Amino acid sequence: MTDTLSTVESVDAQRIRRDDRAHVFHSWSAQGQIDPLPIASASGSYFWDYEGKRYLDFSSQLVNVNIGYQHPKLVAAIQEQAGKLTTVAPSFANDARAEAARLIAELAPGDLDTVFFTNGGAEANENAIRMARLHTGRHKVLAAYRSYHGATAGAIALTGDPRRWPSEPGMSGVVRYWGPYPYRSAFHAESQQQECERALEHLRSTLAVEGPQTVAAIILETVVGTNGVLVPPDGYLRGVRELCDEFGIILIADEVMAGFGRCGEWFAVDHWNITPDLITFAKGVNSGYVPLGGVIISRAIAGTFQDRPFPGGLTYSGHPLACASAVASIGIFREEGIIEHARDLGANVIGPALADLARRHPSVGDVRGLGVMWAMELVRDRDTREPLVPFNAAGADAAPMGEFAAACKQRGLWPFTHFNRTHVVPPCTTSAEEVLAGIEILDTALDVADRYYTGG
Repeated sequence: MTDTLSTVESVDAQRIRRDDRAHVFHSWSAQGQIDPLPIASASGSYFWDYEGKRYLDFSSQLVNVNIGYQHPKLVAAIQEQAGKLTTVAPSFANDARAEAARLIAELAPGDLDTVFFTNGGAEANENAIRMARLHTGRHKVLAAYRSYHGATAGAIALTGDPRRWPSEPGMSGVVRYWGPYPYRSAFHAESQQQECERALEHLRSTLAVEGPQTVAAIILETVVGTNGVLVPPDGYLRGVRELCDEFGIILIADEVMAGFGRCGEWFAVDHWNITPDLITFAKGVNSGYVPLGGVIISRAIAGTFQDRPFPGGLTYSGHPLACASAVASIGIFREEGIIEHARDLGANVIGPALADLARRHPSVGDVRGLGVMWAMELVRDRDTREPLVPFNAAGADAAPMGEFAAACKQRGLWPFTHFNRTHVVPPCTTSAEEVLAGIEILDTALDVADRYYTGG
């Protein structure tokens, strides 16, 4: 019976692969060079392929499955809403949308108490920029290198990594600046405090030569996500907030990846007790069960549009199924103590375990993170900090990281790798035992990276 089932599953996988290759156009990919793995099912922190192989997910898909796969209460909430009201236009009011907005506003810091719903994070950032420009009457937006804000036209122009390059020239008015990155400091800093001070001085100097009176907003990822899990030094976000206040500039915190438990707080800004003017969110608000994002808006900015129409909208803004899932998700976070669990995992499990790997593997140059959002930076030489693979490496140049990822997958761990880093970003509900089991696999896979080490 088991052999028959395996045969059926194998046939299903072959059919899915065939139809996928023939008809699905995949994002960020050369279509002829990929072979996507068909996924049959998922539960908790694991997913299974059609051959029955189980993977512990250390990527949370795209760092969004914060409460894990197939949570029964969240699935039930979507089913219940589908039986009541599947869709309604944004111009109407409905209970799911109103309740989701109320709950999100309650969680947000300061006077951010209005929510504009979108379908995802890129659209949230697009609309946040539009709000900031209209509110201030200014045009320029400062956005950091080593950032990602989405792939729509405006959001990709804000993005500070190579994914932006093929879309240029893009939206006008974007000015780039360097954010803090102590391990590879653009400011030659020798301490966290120096990095903070010099990064803030650099930002002030950039504003001075651009003309602060022309700048509508500074946008930043509270904790930089895909580009390195860059945790800002203490004092940096406070300093950015003060610069914005000094010059009447809107501070936009992109919390699409860092929010809703990922950094051990409802919003990562809570770690530093900072209140932005706008917060953009998506991903973890409902773990991606139904597409949803949004902008949380301060009273001052919302007030701009009390008697002046906001010139933006989306057919599916505040979709009832998505909003019902957000309501259920927030309830699950509270009932199951997921924020506290994520904070504890980071401080007492992930952080210490990764530090131990760094002590034993010369290829681990740096470990950093918060909550359930961590990165290990892999190097060929600790003294020179030469990356294991070059920046934006492809093909043969990227082979060492490919070998490392393959070693993880062979042993049943699905990693999140980007350039010379592996990120440790499992669901926030993952148990300590599961996390340690995954880190044990990382321990073995790091032997691959160690073979490329050339330092002393």
